[in-house]
Amino acid sequence: MDRVAIVGVAQTKFAAQKIDQNYAEIAYEVVESLFNKLGIDHKDVDNIVTASSDFWDGRTISSMSVQDAVGAWLKSETKVSSDGTLAVLYGMMRILAGSFGTTLVLAHCKSSEGQQTMIGNAVFDPIYQRQLGFDLVAAGALQARAYMEHYQVGESDLAAVVAKNLTNATRNPNAHRAMSISVEEALKAQLVADPLREYDIAPNSDGACAILLAREDLVSKFTDKPVWLSGVGHYQDNYYLGDRDLTTSRSLEKAAQKAYSMAGITNPRKELNLVELYDTFSYQELMWTELLGLAERGKGAELIHSGASHLGGEIPVNPSGGVLGAHAMFVAGLVRVAEAALQLRGEAGEYQVEGARRALAHGTVGPCGQTHCVWVLSKDK
Repeated sequence: MDRVAIVGVAQTKFAAQKIDQNYAEIAYEVVESLFNKLGIDHKDVDNIVTASSDFWDGRTISSMSVQDAVGAWLKSETKVSSDGTLAVLYGMMRILAGSFGTTLVLAHCKSSEGQQTMIGNAVFDPIYQRQLGFDLVAAGALQARAYMEHYQVGESDLAAVVAKNLTNATRNPNAHRAMSISVEEALKAQLVADPLREYDIAPNSDGACAILLAREDLVSKFTDKPVWLSGVGHYQDNYYLGDRDLTTSRSLEKAAQKAYSMAGITNPRKELNLVELYDTFSYQELMWTELLGLAERGKGAELIHSGASHLGGEIPVNPSGGVLGAHAMFVAGLVRVAEAALQLRGEAGEYQVEGARRALAHGTVGPCGQTHCVWVLSKDK
């Protein structure tokens, strides 16, 4: 089987509101940035996969608003209405199927133009749950409380995640929310949905991200620093929250096991050099790292308190600042892949993890981590 590599990445700067750009203009900006870095144009792209949401774009078939901007004229363009990590999976599958040699993967969102509570409410069951006013933040608070009580995790542990990631974000020029903040300051933030405070919740951001995938025999045409897609796993859990144990995530466990198996990883704590997690809420970094095998169950906070997950530590988690630093829906997972690729290419700037050769990138979609996609990226074949 041919192998597939990431040969280029680009992001916009993320912001609370990009009022001066529409969807097509944001997409055009990031695609042109990618092409300029690689010295190519649209004729070098065989296939296009986009990730976006009809709900967030406020139109049916949301990919139609960016088709000209991504060069989809007389080419195959398909949309994944889910997280950007799954768009990467589909792009890779189209190459491995033998249909295409290269795939442009783009994700875009203007979260500022959607009403989070209303759109989040539409995720839930229309008969029994929507009338409760439930949204994704309320669901996250429910899971946070279940996890914290089960494992005796305190609010100061969540605040430690906030302090680490938002401080990391100060080194990332593309971050939307970045600040040097202490645990004590994070604990003083406004309570939004008990136990989640303002900085425990990722901001709503506008922006886009693009990467170019290439088949192994074409890689040298684009770069001498490819990042190889070594392993991937994705699983989806039950729809109803009441049918799941919210103190854990079976879908993440299974996705990680699949990705590790494909990549030949038996000890992720020792064999990975960094992790880029999709943490919509601070508690999720604790949960997700445990389920990824980086810490024992209920001991995710020890990674932070020991310094192991800090930049310069044994296994840095979200050196870019993660989703707490910028959260454009459906884009943030693709950004995790892009950030991991930048690390392996040695192009992460002030937040570079020295000597990084293997990284994990993670995406999730759905309430309380319903669906997960885990990637293992490698500098070496």
